[in-house]
Amino acid sequence: MGGVNKAFVEVAGVSLIERAIARARPQVDELLINANSELEGFKEFGLPVISDRVAGFLGPLAGVFAGLDWLHASRPDAAWLASFACDCPFFPLDMVERLRTKAEAEKISVAMAASGLQHHPVFAVWSTTIAGTSETVLVQGGFRKMDDFVARLPHAQVEFSCHPVDPFFNLNTPEDLQRAEALMAGGAANG
Repeated sequence: MGGVNKAFVEVAGVSLIERAIARARPQVDELLINANSELEGFKEFGLPVISDRVAGFLGPLAGVFAGLDWLHASRPDAAWLASFACDCPFFPLDMVERLRTKAEAEKISVAMAASGLQHHPVFAVWSTTIAGTSETVLVQGGFRKMDDFVARLPHAQVEFSCHPVDPFFNLNTPEDLQRAEALMAGGAANG
């Protein structure tokens, strides 16, 4: 996307972060934003903005652990952390409910979304009983890839339909942005 922070890219006149907030907020009790740059731009949404606790832009797993660390310190009674990516403007409105139902029924630590032939570990629910902190997992454990970390935990996937559009279609290029605009204009996506 030409080096632009994707959170502020607009699709049909609404930024991706605003779309993510609108889709995520009804699914959770409390919503946080994990960001490591342009922090002032996120403050307008009136939500807590937390940064990764380990420097170096280590990826989505660092964001998940920033959230888990925040929950342990600020909401010790919370049982689950739901994670979302803001560059997927069509993620399901029932995602957290379906993932949490699966995780609780199977008594597992992580339930992640899947569609088509791919799984989407950024779209997941994470038990707050998962052992570790940002420092122990990312620094001492050396984990970077979500798949590598999740593989060591009891986990499962929940399949979401790709029709009429893959709900986890993400925007990485100007062509993806054009496609998302066309999907919204054509009514193919609930957006």
